[in-house]
Amino acid sequence: MKTVMNPQHAGYQAYKKNKYETASPHKLISLLYTACLQNGNRAKQALVEGKKEEAHTAILKMQDIVYELIACLNEEQGGELSQNLKRIYLYVIDRLVEANLQKTVEPIEEVIELIESIRSAWEQIGKDIHMGLASNGTSV
Repeated sequence: MKTVMNPQHAGYQAYKKNKYETASPHKLISLLYTACLQNGNRAKQALVEGKKEEAHTAILKMQDIVYELIACLNEEQGGELSQNLKRIYLYVIDRLVEANLQKTVEPIEEVIELIESIRSAWEQIGKDIHMGLASNGTSV
């Protein structure tokens, strides 16, 4: 049996695909942070409501995102900063495993706080780069 796709749904899917394919590397990392935080909040809420399977799924998505963030690190060019971020990301993975095994909110809250802090710094870097290009007369 063939599935017929709604034309609006197909258009939305094409928009989403284009959004990711045309995003800058900086924006893609920002999107990963945002997705990680969204899943963290889902996991937290699910645990509060006793929905362990839903929490498990959200935590696994968070782990996948953090592994993707690790894969994005350029340890050659990033030097000590990349190494420090990798250590933080690996710590985050450990805390997520703990949250999933113990079904507790505290490790997730810690992870959310860490990721929010990193995302905030990442967003500031993006603003600084954008402002630097704009003040140099370079079009962005």
